[in-house]
Amino acid sequence: MSEHDFSHIPVLLNACIDALLIRPDMTYVDCTTGGGGHSYEIAARLGEGGQLICLDRDEMALDAAKEKLTPFLRRIVFRKANFSDLGHVLEEMHVSNLGGVLADLGCSSYQFDTPERGFSYQHDAPLDMRMDQQAILTADTVVNQYPSDALRRIIFEYGEERFAGKIAEKIVAARQISPIKTTGQLSEIICAAIPKEARKIGPHPAKRTFQAIRIEVNAELDAIPPMIRDAAAYLQPGGRLALISFHSLEDRLVKQNFANLASGCECPRDFPVCVCGKKPILQILSKKPILPDPHELIVNPRSRSAKLRVAEKL
Repeated sequence: MSEHDFSHIPVLLNACIDALLIRPDMTYVDCTTGGGGHSYEIAARLGEGGQLICLDRDEMALDAAKEKLTPFLRRIVFRKANFSDLGHVLEEMHVSNLGGVLADLGCSSYQFDTPERGFSYQHDAPLDMRMDQQAILTADTVVNQYPSDALRRIIFEYGEERFAGKIAEKIVAARQISPIKTTGQLSEIICAAIPKEARKIGPHPAKRTFQAIRIEVNAELDAIPPMIRDAAAYLQPGGRLALISFHSLEDRLVKQNFANLASGCECPRDFPVCVCGKKPILQILSKKPILPDPHELIVNPRSRSAKLRVAEKL
């Protein structure tokens, strides 16, 4: 695979690079390397003493990034890893000068646009949705084997879908006749479960359910808190953490974890002295999320739901 096959326009690129405040002699981590768009701009700003660690759980992404980042390979280390393992990677590499961590949460455009990966309801393909092709759990397993209650909970919580109960019932009824094998089949079942009037408004009727199943398959939300904690622990004072989210569940987790690490004493107000000893670790630099500007929305419509939050190590 070449970088040209892995088409991905980096979202909020200039805002991310500005937010990271890159110092040429420090180590930086791109937790979601994808096609290497953000990584390229980070690596281009590093000097001989600087280093970039490129993580991704998708081996195809790393292969494409290696090609794109050829001019800077001497200062880059590539690791196939989930960003929830950030702390282990930093420990193994004995990183002591971490200057910044970037994560572009969610799927890459390549993953959505490659039919056989099964991420999109716009293509008819096998039910897969794995970011890591070596992972065991697939969308096929979720759709065809999860009990009705589990399906309803996932679709409601991860998809914020108000018709989760009806959709789960339709999926279970359909799979009792024959297994649901493709994204096209699943999309038709979802659409049939949603009332006609509701299908006329908002996004595609299958969007929220596909998001929910994808999050379940890849345990996407579970990976965010440990990544933020590890980044905060390893960052040097003044180091930056920049996270891009694409839906409210991700953004809420980022906001809550930032707030927790930015808060100090948690003792009751009537305590005369602090006994908890908790001190803030991060300073939140983006009280409100940074959004794409009008030009980016025209050039890259997929950026419309992106939100960037930034924090600095105290």
